[in-house]
Amino acid sequence: MSDHEERERAGHPGHGLRKELPEEVPATVPPPREEREEEQPRLTGRQRLVKGLWPPRLTRAQLIVALLLFGLGFGLAVQVASNSDGDSALRGARQEDLVRILDELDDRTQRLEDEKQGLEKQRDELENSSDQAEEARRQTVEKERQLGILAGTVAAQGPGIAMTIEDTKGTVEADMLLDAIQELRAAGAEAIQVNGVRVVAGTYLTDSGNGVSVDGNKINAPYRFKVIGKPQDLEPALNIPGGVVQTLEKERATVTVERSSKIVVDALRAAKRPDYARSSSR
Repeated sequence: MSDHEERERAGHPGHGLRKELPEEVPATVPPPREEREEEQPRLTGRQRLVKGLWPPRLTRAQLIVALLLFGLGFGLAVQVASNSDGDSALRGARQEDLVRILDELDDRTQRLEDEKQGLEKQRDELENSSDQAEEARRQTVEKERQLGILAGTVAAQGPGIAMTIEDTKGTVEADMLLDAIQELRAAGAEAIQVNGVRVVAGTYLTDSGNGVSVDGNKINAPYRFKVIGKPQDLEPALNIPGGVVQTLEKERATVTVERSSKIVVDALRAAKRPDYARSSSR
């Protein structure tokens, strides 16, 4: 390096350094506050509140709570409106309409009371079901006994009459005995027995030689009838003018009718099962 250059560096110590640095950037001075306020419009308190609330920044929990509150409020509003409408409708109704509404309420109350009583009755029946079952069994046994008497499968006893027909001339025929049976049935006879043969609903009589056949069983005179029923009805029915007794006496037969407080009908019929008929009850 020459002496000239050394002198220049010594005489101007900051000249070379300044050339190597960049130029200084002038600092920017912010405008006064008044100018900034003039550039942006002034916001009111409501606008600042809206700007702070919108757009909303809600969490998931807050959103759920808001929906629940909305639903609760809506339900309360609908309930209040409904009650208000009902009250207003009643206040504006005529007297005839109010009377009709009261009558309908009374009818509904009566129906509910009837239903209550019906349920209580069913409850009592269920509680007494054991007693009712026993009563039903007793009635079933009694009904079976009565049907057995009518069918001739069960022996019977009770008040009635005893009728004897003496036929020494052999003039008594099957149709005369059948007339006697029908007359006794019409008078209320409940059980009939002729010479050891039980008479039932399907009984038939035919002439058989010197005697009569009852359901295929031949019987001979004297014909002895045992009849259970009310004696006060049975005897007069046989003795009416032109009735059974007078008809048999015209045929020179002798007829004797006696009342009795105890007649025993012990001739039985075997229970026959029908070949085709079946009960229609399910």
